[in-house]
Amino acid sequence: QVQLVESGGGLVQAGDSLRLSCAASGRTFSRYTMGWFRQTPWKEREFVSGIIGGAGTTYYADSVKGRFTISRDNAKNTVYLQMNSLKPEDTAVYYCAARWGYTSNYYSREDYTYWGQGTQVTVSS
Repeated sequence: QVQLVESGGGLVQAGDSLRLSCAASGRTFSRYTMGWFRQTPWKEREFVSGIIGGAGTTYYADSVKGRFTISRDNAKNTVYLQMNSLKPEDTAVYYCAARWGYTSNYYSREDYTYWGQGTQVTVSS
């Protein structure tokens, strides 16, 4: 069982930056593929970014490419999402997710086993 706890959300203005953190329990964190998803009341939960366990390969949704950066610190069992140049359309609840090992479906929420409780990000114009 893996528990995920997100933090770092908040209210910012357009153009500002935020860094989300997701702390994971358990051992062998480095082998978990980690993902960030986001959801609004009017949209399904959508993929934002992922980092493959072991290889460390990173992936991004087109909407955030060039603005967001995912990274992980395996010594701290933590994955981060650095969000720069935030836009009002980035407003959402952001969720951290984890699954054991590699997946080619890193963008699919159905492929993840564990989820955090979410953290609200609000970007004002």
